[in-house]
Amino acid sequence: MDTGGEPTMDTGGVSGLSTSTVGRGEAAAFALPESALIGVGSRPFGIYVHVPFCATRCGYCDFNTYTAGELGTSASPQSWMEGLRRELDLAAQMTGAPAVDTVFVGGGTPSLLGGDGLADVLGAVRSSFGLADGAEVTTESNPESTSPEFFERLLAGGFTRISLGMQSAAQHVLKVLDRTHTPGRAVAAALEARAAGFGHVNLDLIYGTPGERDEDLDLSLDAVLSAGVDHVSAYALIVEDGTALARKVRRGELPAPDDDVLASRYERIDARLAEAGLTWYEVSNWAREDAACRHNLGYWDGGDWWGAGPGAHSHVGGVRWWNVKHPARYADQLAAGSLPVGGSEQLTDEDVHVERVMLTARLRTGLPVAELDDAERRAAERVVADGLLVRAGEHLVLTDRGRLLADAVVRTVLR
Repeated sequence: MDTGGEPTMDTGGVSGLSTSTVGRGEAAAFALPESALIGVGSRPFGIYVHVPFCATRCGYCDFNTYTAGELGTSASPQSWMEGLRRELDLAAQMTGAPAVDTVFVGGGTPSLLGGDGLADVLGAVRSSFGLADGAEVTTESNPESTSPEFFERLLAGGFTRISLGMQSAAQHVLKVLDRTHTPGRAVAAALEARAAGFGHVNLDLIYGTPGERDEDLDLSLDAVLSAGVDHVSAYALIVEDGTALARKVRRGELPAPDDDVLASRYERIDARLAEAGLTWYEVSNWAREDAACRHNLGYWDGGDWWGAGPGAHSHVGGVRWWNVKHPARYADQLAAGSLPVGGSEQLTDEDVHVERVMLTARLRTGLPVAELDDAERRAAERVVADGLLVRAGEHLVLTDRGRLLADAVVRTVLR
């Protein structure tokens, strides 16, 4: 996941439309207002590419993904790639093609495209926008669809960072999650990526799965640390409505995750990773020095990014939009010359403020005190008194206990 590549936030014709065409949930032809384009390129600019294909569907996943059986003949990797090239070209025309600081290819299972297919994806970004010097280029990968040759091709193609979905090293935990890879494959893939020359490799963990024991988590952490990766993402299992896992919980076949167990597991993860030299920089992410994911920091710090692909979300200059979800509709709209917007919204100053507080509060750098109004500062001081925040210069940073209650901290400050 590596935080899924983008936050959950998803375009029609390109030019000459008034700002009134930007409205919440509206799918009409879309153009960015002039105000949103001011400063584009002076702020970090990222590209997120959503690959909607998966070999199988994991029971816990509610991402916009499709197996071959679900798609049938309505869409294919070829039609998706043709649509992607068109979308990136239209995006470059709309934004003035700023040099891209970060690229993140997520999904879905991007590694199903193979090394050559992912190199083509990055080639399309280069062709439309160009990459800034020192750009960070990440792809997510399923360990089972990688190999030493795969990683060598990615490195030669310009990728700089690999994110591997591990979830757990315990077979029975993977089975509950409907994961298809064998327990040792994620570590083997991480070692292969490092041997190919990748200096930046992430492993994802999910904790709190029904049936997971403390010894299972320890086994997973032992495996992660043996791989020598410089970044780890760890997420509490969330039972999303509409998933196979949610149906099993509703029928009583599996227990729902327990909040106290989740808190205990988080503390265990944090202690083990800190001891090994990986420091938290966002509530669910740990990294060695200078190894934080710059693409995700762009989301959390209010940067600009264009999300390309079915269901992908974008944000530029206070305007957010999201693409239609189905790959066939996505490809058809682009073939007709339109950006495949499903809806959009112009963020108000209050929207921007709320999101800024929500996101920066989760970072180790903390929430800037100067961005809070008087009532929020008073509320924040109460949270400091409760031991959930600490003053660090001109920022407020979550304490260890505060990280366990981050959402409650944000709600208190914004109330």
